[in-house]
Amino acid sequence: MQRIRGSGTDLIINLTTGPGGRFIPSDDDPTKPAPGTLFKAPEIRTEHIVELKPEICTLDLNTMWFGGGAVINTPRNLRIMAERIYAAGVKPELEVFDTGDLVMAQDLVAEGTLKLPALFQIVTGIKYGMPSTPEAMQLAKSLLPKNCEWAAFGPGRYAFPMLAQAFILGGHCRIGMEDTVHLAKGTPTPSNAALVEKAVRIIRELGGTIATVEEARSLLGLPARL
Repeated sequence: MQRIRGSGTDLIINLTTGPGGRFIPSDDDPTKPAPGTLFKAPEIRTEHIVELKPEICTLDLNTMWFGGGAVINTPRNLRIMAERIYAAGVKPELEVFDTGDLVMAQDLVAEGTLKLPALFQIVTGIKYGMPSTPEAMQLAKSLLPKNCEWAAFGPGRYAFPMLAQAFILGGHCRIGMEDTVHLAKGTPTPSNAALVEKAVRIIRELGGTIATVEEARSLLGLPARL
């Protein structure tokens, strides 16, 4: 954060609050955590957001079996995390992995926990969540609250097909080495930049345009960097 902020760039910084939601039950006593459990209080999961104040941070709405453990994001914890995120002047990027997450989001908007206009990230292709298909993405889009911006993605070999699908459905596009390490089948990517360059080509070939940082800030309702 210090290096980026000190460079003079107006780059939009997005940090994660995902770590701290994983619980792995012990085989002999499932009420006790097994090694690998990283379940933390919501205050701990957001302490770096309160201190560093990035423009955006993720807020996962999912509770699901994921990667050998249970990811648990209770409504109570989400309310605490959201309150701390907003109080820090940060916009949450709401990560939704299944249709139930979107129904919860609607309830959290209705009660005032989540504020509009919101920013959503539709996550597809995670086992036991929504599949990386056009039909699943269309369904997810239909469940979004009104007055929000959204993006979507798929992992691995679905990364670029789902990027194109998100653009076609009117969403924003995400790509990076968190989601795929290949430019194409059998071709490892040398960098995040190479993935972005391919994504830009796809979007432009489909008739889209790429937002500048200033335009992205305006779309997301973020203040300009001084």
